[in-house]
Amino acid sequence: MNTMQILSIIIFIATMVFIMTERVHRMTAALAGAVMMILCGVLTVHSSVGYIDADTICILVGMMLFVSVVKKSGLFEFIAVKSAKIVKGRAWAIMVAFIIITAVLSAFLDNVTTVLLIGPMTFAITKALGLNPVPFIMTQIMASNIGGTATLIGDPPNIMIGSAAGVSFMDFVFNVGPAVIIVLLATTVMFYGIYGRKLKTEQDKIENLMLMDENLEIKDKTLMIKSVVMIFVMIFAFVFQDSLGLESAIIALGAAVIMMLIGRQEIEQIVEGVEWTSIIFFVGLFVVVGGLQESGVIGMLATFIIDVTEGKMLIAIIVILWASAILSAFLDNIPFVATMIPLIMAMGDAGIDVMPLWWALSLGACLGGNGTLIGASANVVLSGISAREGHPIGFRQYMKVGFPLMLVSICICTVYMIVRFG
Repeated sequence: MNTMQILSIIIFIATMVFIMTERVHRMTAALAGAVMMILCGVLTVHSSVGYIDADTICILVGMMLFVSVVKKSGLFEFIAVKSAKIVKGRAWAIMVAFIIITAVLSAFLDNVTTVLLIGPMTFAITKALGLNPVPFIMTQIMASNIGGTATLIGDPPNIMIGSAAGVSFMDFVFNVGPAVIIVLLATTVMFYGIYGRKLKTEQDKIENLMLMDENLEIKDKTLMIKSVVMIFVMIFAFVFQDSLGLESAIIALGAAVIMMLIGRQEIEQIVEGVEWTSIIFFVGLFVVVGGLQESGVIGMLATFIIDVTEGKMLIAIIVILWASAILSAFLDNIPFVATMIPLIMAMGDAGIDVMPLWWALSLGACLGGNGTLIGASANVVLSGISAREGHPIGFRQYMKVGFPLMLVSICICTVYMIVRFG
């Protein structure tokens, strides 16, 4: 191991320690780690820019701008009140409904888009019922990552795997979908044990909610109609983006631009709705992980995994599944998946049937994101919104719930993979 590799590991570990212990704001920690990677010579300013995932940043900014305009219409409050009245104000029923909605939307939209749409509704309804929104936010974070695992377009790692392996949308549904359904059901049951039995709503608040007229929540009917139309157009564009020849970033930014043009809102107020601390955090984290990739640390780790499992398919499946999950809980899963793809392809060139390894990589990388607050984009974005609403979610607070549930989900996937491909 050379000096650059040792330096990159030290900087990465120090950055993660500051993020986990919350001694400083996570944005500051990530940015400081990025600066240290450059100052220590692991990266140059020019090379560090190459590790910043522009697509992810553009999708984040685009969707945040889009939602910033849409929420001015009162659409989210309308949906929140309407859905709560349908389940008669029962807190657990509302939580389950939001879990299902989040998981289903995440299968057809990117996770960040989903949580940006669902988040405002959550805060609106929990405020009306006098409930703590944090349990709802945490269940939605995990539901978004679980739902996003099921399809080709649900999570960035799946898009990368699909392109490299040449598999289709329905290939993901048939091979990964069954495991995702089982994991979602099991996780929902565990959510009841963790949160469901503790959720209590005062009867007078429920009665007041049932008397509310959801139509009165509409602040701008014209804008709401425009918003609904644009949401469906955007969903259509995401689902059929390959046929349309459009990238996710262009769809997100295009939708934002159209909403800003037809929404006729104050631009300054719209820009204020962007979670800039989350954006800067992602930029810093991309550079820190880029330092590990530039120095060869991630490559060494991936090569080691392949070497020790050569010729033993079942062991390779389990190792890749678990290694992907654990590492993706603490690293951004995109660089790890990007490193694993050529190695799995090399095994395929050697005559090994690597198709099960693609599904193991998908399940591990996507579900592993539930392990910590920085494991996936949706986690960071929704927790950032929660903090702005006055309900911060700490790294340790999230990990106490998220990490054990992630381990259970990977255990379920292990059994599934052994039964399916063993």
